[in-house]
Amino acid sequence: MGLALSLVCAVAALVSAARAAAMALPGRPQPWPDHLLRRTAATLGWAAGAVYALGLAGVAWSEAEVGDGADSTPAPACRMNFDPETIRGLTHHRASYLPLRFDCVREDGSVYVSDPDLVWMNWTWAALALTAALLLLGMHYRTELRARWDAVR
Repeated sequence: MGLALSLVCAVAALVSAARAAAMALPGRPQPWPDHLLRRTAATLGWAAGAVYALGLAGVAWSEAEVGDGADSTPAPACRMNFDPETIRGLTHHRASYLPLRFDCVREDGSVYVSDPDLVWMNWTWAALALTAALLLLGMHYRTELRARWDAVR
């Protein structure tokens, strides 16, 4: 489900990016700066959704593997591709969907991250979403400031 959502968001981001790029062509809608800001914000918003959904699918997959058959506890994501010294004393895991995390906990309370890719995914989707929100906010204030400026003149 998460991978399908990521795919839908990625396709929507590509469509939005094409619509934003179309603003450079003749016959663009007027006022074109407003349309460009709106389309760019949509592109960034869909891209943020795609990255978050991809990370969400990874965390959900790791969570679903726990307790699913023989040799599934502790979490396979905490044991695969790690050296025996890192795994020693592993007791349980902690999953989080906001921010995206899947942490492995040892007996002594120390924690290590099972998937370092979740770190860049968190930063990427947050930066894309924040930029989209700032563009929409800027578009709103641009219209308001233009109206105030016209009233003063």
